[in-house]
Amino acid sequence: MRLASTTIAAILASASFMSAADLPRAAHVIVVGLDGFGTGSIQRDPTPNIHALMKSGAWTIHARGVMPTVSAPNWASMVMGAGPEQHGITSNDWRRDKFTIAPVCKGPDAQFPTVFSILRAQRPASKIAIFHDWDGFADFVERGIPTKIQHVKGSPETVDAGLKYWAAEKPELLFLHLDEVDDAGHGHGWLSPEFDAAVAQADKLVGDVVAAVSKSGNAADTLIIVTADHGGVEKKHGGLSMTELEIPWIAVGPGVRSGTEIVSSVNTYDTAATIASVLGLAAPECWVGRPVAGAFRP
Repeated sequence: MRLASTTIAAILASASFMSAADLPRAAHVIVVGLDGFGTGSIQRDPTPNIHALMKSGAWTIHARGVMPTVSAPNWASMVMGAGPEQHGITSNDWRRDKFTIAPVCKGPDAQFPTVFSILRAQRPASKIAIFHDWDGFADFVERGIPTKIQHVKGSPETVDAGLKYWAAEKPELLFLHLDEVDDAGHGHGWLSPEFDAAVAQADKLVGDVVAAVSKSGNAADTLIIVTADHGGVEKKHGGLSMTELEIPWIAVGPGVRSGTEIVSSVNTYDTAATIASVLGLAAPECWVGRPVAGAFRP
């Protein structure tokens, strides 16, 4: 049964919701999204903090983004639990009033519902925070839904702002988008020395996030997910290569298996479904993502 285009209230009232998977619950979720950080980055460059997460959590370096391998369709898919065929965001040129493919269901702003609006609708008092290095990320976040959304230029500055908010507010959902790996790829080339330096900085910032969660005393009830939108080749992306399509997906937190490679397939739109499940939310039927159950202990 397909949901009709309607308001988020009607979507949430629908009997055609899928039940949340029986995964361990978390009080908080933090997503660290590394723009341009394809699988090649973690295979080639020294990333001690990310590898420490892999050792203590569950991971795959063979998760897949969506086509085309550009930012907007992939970030949208990550938070919308579905691909471009469902949400209609097919390029970085997409705007609320400029699109070719209509979404198969609609929430706030008459666009496809994100995990942010699902959380807001089902738990209205929740604190939802987004700090994004790429200004385009805000285009597909429903207006009025996040408690805090801020464009902060520079990955270190983005993490600093996000962790200050974390320390003060402990949001149920914190999303950090970091752009400098992608910037280095476009400016100097993927696998260039400058790209390697950006990867090293991204790794340090992931370590800063983990340290801040530990310091706050919330590590036991906080799920951290580290992932990306796409990789790159030479100074570009958007093509059909596995280098551009494959991304890492790493999780650590309550109920997550330790030091476990996820052998089942993982797609970027499974991220939203996983977040919804661990927060105890019901996902709309128009989502096609499924929780990454292989990352968790039974």
